[in-house]
Amino acid sequence: MQSAIYVGLSAQLVLEKRMETLARNVANMNTAGYRAEEVKFSTFLSKKGPDGVNFASEGESFINRMQGGVDKTGNPLDVAVEGDGFLAISTPAGTVYTRDGRMKITAQGELQTHSNYPVLDAGGSPMLLDPEGGPPVIAKDGMIWQGNQQVGALGLFTIDPNAKLQRYENSGVIPDKAATPILDFVTNGVRQGFVEGSNVNPIREMAKLIMVTRAFESAANAIDKGEKSVDGAIRSLGETN
Repeated sequence: MQSAIYVGLSAQLVLEKRMETLARNVANMNTAGYRAEEVKFSTFLSKKGPDGVNFASEGESFINRMQGGVDKTGNPLDVAVEGDGFLAISTPAGTVYTRDGRMKITAQGELQTHSNYPVLDAGGSPMLLDPEGGPPVIAKDGMIWQGNQQVGALGLFTIDPNAKLQRYENSGVIPDKAATPILDFVTNGVRQGFVEGSNVNPIREMAKLIMVTRAFESAANAIDKGEKSVDGAIRSLGETN
């Protein structure tokens, strides 16, 4: 009987973590370049006693790399990444990769993100543009032109599909394996004047949140019934003695 209580508690821990990820996804459904967080669940077997008991594990979080929707902004400093690539930016945590292509030029000519992080080229170096050179033209391969002069090239990188991603702020990720510069721009590249949004499906996430909430309540009811069963058994034994 006590096993039922512990199984219910393990389920509640898993469901609580799932609710946190769903709430975070819903909160960032309008964040440019945001990648939804998912949880991979599993069970483990406890062999104590004559019969094994399956408990729910806490689950392993991972970042969904599915592409988000693309919106036209008309801003020459906005780019949407096409394909599986990521832009690279320099942060206090080192190089971070993002699909948020909203950029700006500082008074000193530094190309930065909206969060004031330098945008890097394929060699991992910050880029300088002419602040008086007018709006840049950005080609699909990331080449940046001002007037008739090439002034830089956006770095575009691929991340190993098996790499684990750690989130940095909202739209950035840090892989545990080195990213590789993209050289093939047939299926990969950037699209000037567009911004990629979040890959969160708000309707689906809200439906999941309702389902998880109900499952959490069911687990709570199961724990309550288990506690009452244990209490009843103890009372019966006491009356027998």
